[in-house]
Amino acid sequence: MIGLGSDNYDDDDDYDNADNDNSAPKVLSSVKAPILHRDTQLCQYNPCLENQEPCFQLSVKTGCLCPGLSGADVPPHAPRIQGLLPVSDGVHTGKVEIQWCAPSSVVSRYRVVVEGKEGDALEFRDALRRGLLGPLEVGTKVCVEAVNNAGHSAPSEFSCKRYDPPESSDHKLLAGVIGGGVALILLLIIAAVILWKHQMYKNAKRDSTDGLGNPSYSTEGTL
Repeated sequence: MIGLGSDNYDDDDDYDNADNDNSAPKVLSSVKAPILHRDTQLCQYNPCLENQEPCFQLSVKTGCLCPGLSGADVPPHAPRIQGLLPVSDGVHTGKVEIQWCAPSSVVSRYRVVVEGKEGDALEFRDALRRGLLGPLEVGTKVCVEAVNNAGHSAPSEFSCKRYDPPESSDHKLLAGVIGGGVALILLLIIAAVILWKHQMYKNAKRDSTDGLGNPSYSTEGTL
């Protein structure tokens, strides 16, 4: 009996182990590869600053995004003039400096055209954003063009500008002095009129007082 019981126990134990072995297979949790989230940023590129590293090179190095550029097989968009500023000191005194911003296009060089001197256009490298012009008369129209192998940009309202120099500090100082002088003269005139009227009033009052105190005048007539 003991032997049979022992055999039965072993059989039951084997059966339980078999049941455990034949139980539902374990489901292995899938291993997910970590996803790196990186905020894509625009490239630190300012189209109005000169001598910068091209934006597409910055994009290759850092993975930043560049603004959409038109290709070299199409004429570039027009640049934007920032200003026409007179040079007031140094060896270039009397000349005019032009400043511009690059377009969203592939550019090989820039060309500046001055009204009345279309045949003598000035050319500047693609990395430059400013250049010196000769003396200009007020109202002269100046245009900047972008150029590449496919052609050049067309003039637009923001790529052309008429020269309108700001007033110099000397002119402002002179205007201030003249304005202050005129205001001072007006104040002196007003003060003089007030003093004159006050003096006239005092004289009239004194004459009236002198007349009343004169003994030659009485209610009974002249003595």
